[in-house]
Amino acid sequence: MTTTPPLTNEVPAPKPAPTPEVPPPISEKRSKSRLAFLIVPMLGAALAAAIYDGISSRVHAETSLENMTQASRVPYVTVTRPVPGSESGEISLPGNTEAFIDTPIYARTSGYLKSWYADIGAHVKAGQLLADIETPEIDQQLQQAQADLKNAQANLQISQATDRRYEALLNTAAVSREETDQADADLRSKQALVASGEANVRRLQQLQDFEKIYAPFDGVITARNTDIGALIQAGDNTTPKELFHLAAISRLRIYVSVPEVYSASVTTGAKVTLTVDSFPGTTFVGTIVRNSDAIDPVTRTLNVEVDVDNPTGRLLPGAYAFVHLKLPATAGSVTIPSNTLLFRSEGLQVGVVHDGYAKLVPITIGHDYGSSVEVTSGLTPDDAVIVDPSDSLTDGSAVQIAQSTAAGATP
Repeated sequence: MTTTPPLTNEVPAPKPAPTPEVPPPISEKRSKSRLAFLIVPMLGAALAAAIYDGISSRVHAETSLENMTQASRVPYVTVTRPVPGSESGEISLPGNTEAFIDTPIYARTSGYLKSWYADIGAHVKAGQLLADIETPEIDQQLQQAQADLKNAQANLQISQATDRRYEALLNTAAVSREETDQADADLRSKQALVASGEANVRRLQQLQDFEKIYAPFDGVITARNTDIGALIQAGDNTTPKELFHLAAISRLRIYVSVPEVYSASVTTGAKVTLTVDSFPGTTFVGTIVRNSDAIDPVTRTLNVEVDVDNPTGRLLPGAYAFVHLKLPATAGSVTIPSNTLLFRSEGLQVGVVHDGYAKLVPITIGHDYGSSVEVTSGLTPDDAVIVDPSDSLTDGSAVQIAQSTAAGATP
């Protein structure tokens, strides 16, 4: 079923007419035009200022970069000031401590070791018994020599009596002069035999005395190379065997080789200090007692003996020691580190900074202390010496001082 909309007589309402725009008043137009006239120049000025600031900053950056580039072309150097050489230096020379007396002890007679009374490390006195040796052959030879001596003495007595009788009978013409002379010659022969027998007995007695081995001086036994029952052989045709080794350590010797350049600093009687690795931080005092008074042509050194007292036996022979020898300072000298030296074909030089420029100065070295050297001419304590100079450093080149340090290099 279709429904028909009802018919009406209503008329749609008309649309409202648009409102006409009212033009602004003439005074408002003039204000806007004036504002635009003011804004445009201001925007132009701001733009010009921005452009100027950009150009100015770029120019400043380029100028700064150019200055930095120019500054980087001048190398920086570290300098040090020479130290006046008023203090005396010293050198350390190695050496070995030796016993003042060091003696191997041998047997003077042959036999068997019966007993020994001192072992290694024993401190003995002069004349102290060290060992006994049994010498049965020497004992028998001595007994035989004593018997021969008695026989010779008996024959001498008979010869003396005969000589007296002949001298008495010679005056009565009972015997001839020839018989008297023969009796006198026989007497002298018997006297010689007795003297020979006595000498042989004394020799064998001395060999028998060598059965006992005594210490020849005060010291310490450093070695014992025998034992009870060992065969002892002595004589010209045999190789002797060392029984004991005795060392006197109450005073020690140290031989050091002083380089020729320092030989003039060696003075007999001068005191020196010693250091030993086994006693770190401890120094000992020694005395220069003698030197060889000759330079070794092979090593170019002077052999010097230093003695040090060792009453407590604290120092041991054979130890490695350093002798510190004082060196007199040269008047007007200065000391600089060794890393300031330049080895050039022109000779030994150093670089000195003066008014922003490097100057190569020739120098003369007195003593070489290893990490530092003594300069006797060419430098003063006020000079700024370049440390670790480059091989390309030339005379008159521009440099900049980066840091100044004191030499502080004492020998």
